[in-house]
Amino acid sequence: MKARALVAWNVRRIRVDRGIPQEQLAYDAGIDRSYMSGLERQSENPTIDLLDRLAETLGVHLSEFFVQPPKGAATPKTLPKGRKSARPRSKKP
Repeated sequence: MKARALVAWNVRRIRVDRGIPQEQLAYDAGIDRSYMSGLERQSENPTIDLLDRLAETLGVHLSEFFVQPPKGAATPKTLPKGRKSARPRSKKP
C-alpha cells in the first residue's frame, strides 16, 4: 500500500473508531472539511505538520497513521449518521 493510501486508510479508521464526524475532526484540527475529505479519498497530499495536528487532535501518536492494515481488511465504513440524503422535491401541480 502506498504512503498516501496508508495515511488515508488510518486517518479514516481512527476517526470512525472514535465516532468523530469528518466535519468535526476538520474543525478541531483547523482545516477545511473538503480538504479532510480529500485526504481520506487520497486526492490530497498532507504535510507532516498537518499529520502532526491530526494526530494530536485524535490523541494518537503520528506513527499510527503508518500502521499496515491486516491482509484483507475492509476499508473503514462511514459513520452511521453520515451525510443525509437530499429530500425528494415535491412536484408542482
